[in-house]
Amino acid sequence: MMKTCRLKICGLSRFGDILAANDILPDYIGFVFAESSRRVTLDKAAQLRQELDKRIKAVGVFVNAPMEEILELSGHREKKRVIDLIQLHGDEDEAYIRQLKQYTRLPVIKAVRVRSREQILKAQELPCEYLLLDTYTKGKYGGSGARFDWNMIPELSKPYFLAGGIHTGNVRQAASHGPYCIDVSSAVETEGRKDRRKMEEMARALQ
Repeated sequence: MMKTCRLKICGLSRFGDILAANDILPDYIGFVFAESSRRVTLDKAAQLRQELDKRIKAVGVFVNAPMEEILELSGHREKKRVIDLIQLHGDEDEAYIRQLKQYTRLPVIKAVRVRSREQILKAQELPCEYLLLDTYTKGKYGGSGARFDWNMIPELSKPYFLAGGIHTGNVRQAASHGPYCIDVSSAVETEGRKDRRKMEEMARALQ
């Protein structure tokens, strides 16, 4: 059966997470470089990436990061590339994205903490390849584990990742709204650590 949409498992931080991902083969995994319980250092991400199945693309998740940090992971200036896509989850604006694109060809995902339909439509005009629609939580840049009203999502010409409060019980409903990719993190964890069984169940639910 054809997969309804792609799957991204975010917040991998241990070698066991990578081994599980290699067996399950999500389309994307995420390394979080922002303040988070799932944060990894640049060196740790490079070590984990070496063990990652080459069929899985690695996304670097950043919140208002210095551009040099992103470029270091993007294979800039002969450095070994650690990530395949750049996810901007902070207050990065059009100017920031344009400047970043002068130095790297990696695709950019811009996260939108959804508050209105108009906000999503406006974000679609940004010079990024993908949007990521996540739940707005005051004072937080993401990772709330809560969902927003998916009926607010307008028809978009730009492909988007859908995040926030998605679990095996509602993932098919989430996929029916037409996202390019479903993005999960806490839903596939037990006590703050990635859980292979939950990762497998999520991948199965999307098949």
